[in-house]
Amino acid sequence: MRVWPGHPTTLGATWDGEGTNFALFSEHGTAVELCLFDRADSGVEAARIALPECTDGVWHAYLPDVRPGQCYGYRVHGPYAPADGHRFNPAKLLLDPYARAISGPVQWSDALYGYTVGHPDADLSRDDRDSAADCPKSIVVEPAF
Repeated sequence: MRVWPGHPTTLGATWDGEGTNFALFSEHGTAVELCLFDRADSGVEAARIALPECTDGVWHAYLPDVRPGQCYGYRVHGPYAPADGHRFNPAKLLLDPYARAISGPVQWSDALYGYTVGHPDADLSRDDRDSAADCPKSIVVEPAF
């Protein structure tokens, strides 16, 4: 899949008629991966793409082959330091906070938690199970009315 640098100015997934720009803010993230899914109910990614650029805390890329209807989510890497307020966990698929549409059900399971339920360290522990099968996905939309 072709990946170009894109631009940080419009957050979210922006279809421009030829491709889609993805931009996500993460001030303390050390890497961001864009996960593309064939269906909203899929727990297996069709592709995982590292966003190559970070400008002023905005991670971004332009994918000329991505069209409206594409299901996606993010995995954000960074420090796991709960005492400092950081709980980055790339095992957990994240919805795009700037998404214009989402699809798929939430399947409640312990894999959705960032910590291991029942662990002696409670919410200071880290759960490394993949949550993609249990959560909805963001969707690229056609912005024209």
